[in-house]
Amino acid sequence: MFSFRTHNKIPEIIEQIEAGLANDFKVIDDIALFNQEKALRSFIDNKVALRHFSQTTGYGYDDIGRDTLNSVYAGVFKSDSAIVSSHILSGTHAISLVLFGLLRPGNKLLSISGQPYDTLKDVISGKGLGSLADFDISYDEVPLCEGNFDKPAIKEKILAERPQMVLIQRSRGYSLRNPLSCVQIRDICSFIKGLDERIIIFVDNCYGEFTEKEEPIEAGADVVAGSLIKNAGGGIAPNGGYIAGRGDLIDLINRRLTTPATGGEIGSNFGGYQYFYQGLFLAPHVVAQSLKGALLMGEAMKWAGYKVLPEEPSQCYDIIRSIEFDTEEELITFCRTIQSVSPVDSYVVPYPWDMPGYKNKVIMAAGCFVQGSSIELSCDAPVRPPYVAYCQGGLTYEHVKIAVIHCLQNLKKL
Repeated sequence: MFSFRTHNKIPEIIEQIEAGLANDFKVIDDIALFNQEKALRSFIDNKVALRHFSQTTGYGYDDIGRDTLNSVYAGVFKSDSAIVSSHILSGTHAISLVLFGLLRPGNKLLSISGQPYDTLKDVISGKGLGSLADFDISYDEVPLCEGNFDKPAIKEKILAERPQMVLIQRSRGYSLRNPLSCVQIRDICSFIKGLDERIIIFVDNCYGEFTEKEEPIEAGADVVAGSLIKNAGGGIAPNGGYIAGRGDLIDLINRRLTTPATGGEIGSNFGGYQYFYQGLFLAPHVVAQSLKGALLMGEAMKWAGYKVLPEEPSQCYDIIRSIEFDTEEELITFCRTIQSVSPVDSYVVPYPWDMPGYKNKVIMAAGCFVQGSSIELSCDAPVRPPYVAYCQGGLTYEHVKIAVIHCLQNLKKL
């Protein structure tokens, strides 16, 4: 293996890595074409027209832009129904809506992919915060076993505790594991329904949309949720989130989003709907750009001597690459370099800070057109050993390539 600390031909090395990734890039392009056709078909089937982009005010009764957008998402995600709303403020908010919309006092939630993402911990168990625990909704979890679902432990928990809902987090949060594929999700959904068909299977789909030819609903999940400033918004949606799934479940979640009396019948959007439609249409292509960038970033950092997850380029089940650095200084240098080659706020120097919802200081590089957008090139890291940066996004492959070269050059100077 070359040592980048002594090699001064980084651009040439990048070209060699690209040549080695040619087959993987071809697979990504094939997935993008499939998903683009799927999205286009839903737009055509729902007769999307210019009138659907118009802004609405007040209660939003009979808002055809909102209702048609929901139908387009349902078509793309192969679900009975969907909620797409600018009133869903983040991926965590979308997940929280599902949990509170479907679980009732005395119910149990079982996570079968280990600990959930940091910001969900207070949603589940935060004392005195209006969490699930405050409403007498209990929680348990089963860690993954060597990157896969631990079926014996899951079976034991289900038969003993009879949970009403099983939660699967498709991406990895701040844990050092690979993302979960729809093949894995299909297998575990079949297994769970064989134990108790009444259990609601809920998949946190953040970062995973359009990375494969199918989505978790097609693999057997009952409901999925995600953020529009990640994959599904295509880098165009200015905010919002989505929830898709079984019709009766979506109705209950709608009644949590608004009120039990109104459900999905109200909810206006003064900003209009164009960017939500356009973002979804662009999403398959933008996700493909991000995936190619993630592969390049991963292979380049491996060449430089760093540990990367996923280790294999073919395991593209989310848009994230985790990079483990030897020191805090290297971690901070990497994040600052990503910020410095961003189209927005490139002059800003990121520092670790006490970010709401996280136990450790977090450093975040996000020079994005949409604040906090994870489908745009960005990275973040809790500043704690092991020093791991979670790099994601990239609206264009070319932007990620430029960033990779700068990162290698700056790390070489240490």
